[in-house]
Amino acid sequence: MATEVVMPKLGATMEEGTIVSWLVQVGEEVEEGDPIVEIQTDKIVMEIEAERTGILLKTFHDEHAVVKVHDVIAYLGDEGENIEGLDKQPSNESAPVKNETETLASGEGNDLKTPATASGDKIRRTPAARKLAEEHQLDLGAILGTGPLGRIYKADVEKYLENNTKKITPLAKKIAENEGIDYSQLEGSGLNGKIVKDDIVSPRPSAEAEKETVVSPSQDKRVPLKGIRKVVADRMSQSAYTAPHVTLTSEIDMTNCVNVRQELLPAIEKMNGHRLSFNEIIVKATAQTLRNHPEINISLQDQEIIYHSAINVGFAVAVPNGLVVPVVKGADKMGLAQITEECKTLGGLAREGKLLPEQMQGGTFTISNLGMYAVDGFSPIINQPEAAILGVGRIVEKPVAYNGEIALRSMMVLSLSFDHRIIDGAPAAAFLTELKEILEHPLKLMI
Repeated sequence: MATEVVMPKLGATMEEGTIVSWLVQVGEEVEEGDPIVEIQTDKIVMEIEAERTGILLKTFHDEHAVVKVHDVIAYLGDEGENIEGLDKQPSNESAPVKNETETLASGEGNDLKTPATASGDKIRRTPAARKLAEEHQLDLGAILGTGPLGRIYKADVEKYLENNTKKITPLAKKIAENEGIDYSQLEGSGLNGKIVKDDIVSPRPSAEAEKETVVSPSQDKRVPLKGIRKVVADRMSQSAYTAPHVTLTSEIDMTNCVNVRQELLPAIEKMNGHRLSFNEIIVKATAQTLRNHPEINISLQDQEIIYHSAINVGFAVAVPNGLVVPVVKGADKMGLAQITEECKTLGGLAREGKLLPEQMQGGTFTISNLGMYAVDGFSPIINQPEAAILGVGRIVEKPVAYNGEIALRSMMVLSLSFDHRIIDGAPAAAFLTELKEILEHPLKLMI
C-alpha cells in the first residue's frame, strides 16, 4: 500500500514550507532512511527521509513550490503499484514520512539519522548517487559533493568516473594487457585524452614528468540561487527595501573588558568547559541594556508594534551558503557562564546543520559580530520582524586620549542599525550610549 510523504510541521508557527529539491525522481528506488526531498522553512533546509524501502510513485509539486503543512507531496510504494486515485489529501490510514527534526523534538530513539557534517558523521548522498557508486565499487568518501552541505548527487559520481577513469581504445587496451603495461599513468594523445595504440607502443611522459605546465582556460562556476542562500537573499532584500535603515556608530574602549575577560576565562572554563569570548560579553551587555530600553526591544508585525516582555538575543553564525541566527532566550536573566555555554552549544549546532527551528525562533534583537575579521565597522541589515541589529567590529589597540594623556587602548566600533519607522534617533542613541557605558565599565554586568 502506498505511503504518504507529507510536508512536516517543523515549529509551532510554521504554516507552509518550500520544496528546495527532489533528491529522488519518480520511478527510482529508495531504501529506508534515504533522503527523498529537501524542504525549506525560515532559514534552514531539512531532509525528509523514507520510512520504508520502495519506489517513488508520484510527486505533486515541483521544486520551489510552497506547500501547506500536512499536505501530501508524494507517495512511496511498491514497483508496479497502481497510482490511480492517489491525491493530495492526507488519509488517516497512511503514516506520514517523518523528518529528522520532528523525531529529535519528540525525543524518539537514540539512533537518529542526522545530516552529514564537516566532521563526517554520515556521507550525504542521493539514492541515485549511492546506487551508481555501488555499481562501480566507488568510495563515496572520496567524491566531492556539489549539493547543500556537500551532498553527493548522481552527476557528482558521473563526473568523478569521467575524471578518474582512463579512456582507452580496445586495441590499445589489448596491447597493454598482453605486454603487461600499466596505462593508468599514461596521457592519451587521442580525442579528449583517449589512450591510443601509439601511446602504448611509444608512451608519452606523464604530467608529473613534463617540465612545462599546461594551464587550462578558467571556467566560471555557476551555482543556482536556492536553499539557504536564496532565503537569506530574499529576507535581506525584503528588510532593506521595506525598513528605512538608520545606522549609528560609536567607538568603545574595551580595555577593561579585555582585562575582565582574562580574569574570568579560567573560572568559566573550569565551570563548563567553554572559553568566554567577547561575543558572550557583548550578548550579556546588550541584554542588560535592552532591559532598560524596552523601546528598542520591539518588532513590527501586522501593523502593530509589539513591545516584547522577553529579551531574546540572536547572534548571526556563518554556515555553508548563508547564515543562521540562533537565539539566546532570556539572555538578560543569565550570567556570563550560562550565556557562554548557551552560545557555544547553539553555535556548534548551527555550524553542523543540526539547529532545531525553535532554536532560531523568538528573537527580539540580533547581534552580527565580525570582530574575528579585519573589519572595523559596518552597517548590518535588520533581521525582521525585529526593529534593530547591532554590528560588532574588531578590537584594535590604538593611541587615544585617556585621562589627559595619549595611551594605547583596546578600541572597538559598534554599529546600531534600526527601523526608523518605529524607532526614533534619540532612543536609539540613548541605547547605544548606555551599552557603551556598560562595556567600558564591565563590572556593571554584575549588578
